[in-house]
Amino acid sequence: MNTMKNAFVLLAAVLVPLACGAQQEEEEEGPVAYSYATYMYCKVGEDNQARVDEIAKENAAVFDAVLEEGTMTGWGWLAHQTGGKWRRISYFTAETIEALWDVQDALNEKFAATPDNGSDAEFAKLCYAHDDYVWGVLAGSDTDSRGDVAMSVYHVCDIAREDRADEIMKNDFAPVMDKAVEDGKIASWGWLSHIVGGKYRRLQTMTGESYQSVLKARGEILGAILDMESAQEFTDICGSHSDYLWDIQIEHP
Repeated sequence: MNTMKNAFVLLAAVLVPLACGAQQEEEEEGPVAYSYATYMYCKVGEDNQARVDEIAKENAAVFDAVLEEGTMTGWGWLAHQTGGKWRRISYFTAETIEALWDVQDALNEKFAATPDNGSDAEFAKLCYAHDDYVWGVLAGSDTDSRGDVAMSVYHVCDIAREDRADEIMKNDFAPVMDKAVEDGKIASWGWLSHIVGGKYRRLQTMTGESYQSVLKARGEILGAILDMESAQEFTDICGSHSDYLWDIQIEHP
């Protein structure tokens, strides 16, 4: 398989809708869905970024074909707006960790059968490195509605105590974020756990209609959460983080 097709098989945030499993009940243990996400380092510059997005759209048919087969529950392509060095994300989702690897095999087969038009090598030059993560969806809004933009908060946590951070998120923080969805301040939110990848152990996401509305809602949510006794404990466990804002360019279904 050539470089471009390899890249797209590995691309897979982060922003997983919970339609495949609904919001996790408190008594359930472990993830209700999984996401394979690849975070790409790409050459900056409007022309470079635009060409990368064009190639992603050209390859969309392969992902859509696997989605129609039923093992994959969704996939998407996100563009950097504000944040660190990652410039693009591609992700795909499945209901089980085993199904996630089946999806990867199916993508491999379909890309291998797709003629190379020269865009593979071009993509590899524009997006020259990447970080892979497999995330498990632990909690989130029980809604199919999604916004046009997203905010991702990547947490560095104490691995020995991160289960306690999950409890605080589900029991204390989740009702505040659910209320924000109910009030129309954000469209959705999620809480994901590290399965495979780099230093980030937890991922919090929210989507909305605009960057301004998402940031305003986040400020209100933080204001409510910081008044809780468990907020300091959570901060002690997950003591640092990186923020990103993303433009959701493709999201299927």
